[in-house]
Amino acid sequence: MSEVQIADVDALNSTRDHLNLFSSRQQPKKKRKSRTAFTNHQIFELEKRFLYQKYLSPADRDEIAQSLGLTNAQVITWFQNRRAKLKRDMEELKKDVDAAKVTGGRAIMTSIHEMSNATKQNLSNSPES
Repeated sequence: MSEVQIADVDALNSTRDHLNLFSSRQQPKKKRKSRTAFTNHQIFELEKRFLYQKYLSPADRDEIAQSLGLTNAQVITWFQNRRAKLKRDMEELKKDVDAAKVTGGRAIMTSIHEMSNATKQNLSNSPES
C-alpha cells in the first residue's frame, strides 16, 4: 500500500471510531409514562375539592391522593391542569362577554332607533285633535 492509501485508511478508521463514540453516547429515549385514566369517582372528588380549594397544601394533597388511590404527582398534575383549564375558560368567557356587549349595544341602539322611527310614524299618522 502507498502512503496515500494508508493515510486514507487511517482517516476512514478515525472517522468510524468518532462515529462509534458519538452513537454510543446517545442514551436510549426514556419511555414516556402513559396517560392516567381517572375514574368518574376520582374526577368527581377532585372537581368537588377544586370548587372551594384551587391550591392544595402538601397535607391536603397527601390526603386526597391516599383516599382516591392516586399518587401525589397525579394529584399535583390534575390540579395544575384544572387551573390552566379554568384560566382558558375564563379568558374565553371574557371574550364572549365583551363580544356580547358590543353586539348587545348595537342591538339596543337599533331597537331604540326603530322605536323612535315607529313613534314618529305613529305620531304623523294619528289624527290631530
